[in-house]
Amino acid sequence: MAEEHHRATGPDPAGGGAETEEREEAFVLEATRLSARLIYEVIRRDGEAELDRPFVSLLWSGFAAGILISLSVLGEAIFRANLPDTSGAFLIENLGYSLGFVVVILGRMQLFTENTITTVLPAITRRSLSCFRAMMRLWGVVLGANVLGALLAGWFMTIPGVFSDDMTEAITGLSRHAVGMGTWDSFIRAVPAGVLVASLVWIMPSARGNELLVILAFTWAIAAGDFTHIIAGSVEMGFLLWRNELDLVEVLMTFFLPVLAGNVVGGTAIFTMLAWGQVKNEVRQGRGSPADHDH
Repeated sequence: MAEEHHRATGPDPAGGGAETEEREEAFVLEATRLSARLIYEVIRRDGEAELDRPFVSLLWSGFAAGILISLSVLGEAIFRANLPDTSGAFLIENLGYSLGFVVVILGRMQLFTENTITTVLPAITRRSLSCFRAMMRLWGVVLGANVLGALLAGWFMTIPGVFSDDMTEAITGLSRHAVGMGTWDSFIRAVPAGVLVASLVWIMPSARGNELLVILAFTWAIAAGDFTHIIAGSVEMGFLLWRNELDLVEVLMTFFLPVLAGNVVGGTAIFTMLAWGQVKNEVRQGRGSPADHDH
């Protein structure tokens, strides 16, 4: 009878209780949101690693990102060329814009607008001239490599026979709209794009298997909001330059430099400062642990 009772009630309650508590604790840690301090630490360490990468690695990674971000222009053009001309078609069309970002971000390639937050956090923390120089070196190399790759992709799009007439027309329309906003509009629309990309970087450590959906949501918002992005926009700028539709000096002054400034303002001066404000006291005073979680 005693044996039957033991089998019915299961293992020793003390032992079973300990195992249950361990399982519950593991589940709670898995389900609990990451703290702002931990997100900051993840991004800071990633930024430190990026600052230490060799010049050649940064160059090739940035060049590849510049080429592959052209998939955003192609993805959007594919939808535009094939969707019916209805009032809400642009909402679906803009999903294509996410394609290049998915490839570049999940492929861990160097994209300039990501670096405006990732590498600036170590510079804010360390506040040393050497770290600032390393950050500016990385920014310069990655931006230059991104733009070269984007211009090469833009040239490829102009080759006769690469795309159908409908696709070429769609790419042309997208490109003319992107680079034809004027100086002020190009700048002011670049600020939200910088904030959105930086927000994407900040959220990724908490994505936990949902990275694809996070990238889709934020980059779709850039396109749907009609905001401007310096690297994807450089593909469109290059496409029109190779077709001799633009004057180089004029497009630099009315599109490239204003968008570059707006992305940096949105990604660094606004978002990074706000993100730093959440954790600066903890970082400086050493309170908490990188393993801390919000409850």
